[in-house]
Amino acid sequence: MNEKRLLKSAVNRMICGVCGGIGEYFNVDPTVIRLIWVILSFFSVGAGIVIYIIAAVIMPDA
Repeated sequence: MNEKRLLKSAVNRMICGVCGGIGEYFNVDPTVIRLIWVILSFFSVGAGIVIYIIAAVIMPDA
């Protein structure tokens, strides 16, 4: 079986590769994920930044 895993991207990195990894997992352009993340961070008064840091620590490298 070819199991799909959520990993930080080694290719589509801007900071830690979290958005790139999510984009690769869902087969979506990482730029779209980054825009959604910025909007989430803006409207949630910084909660998106905290979630990003947690994801960067938890997600394994590719």
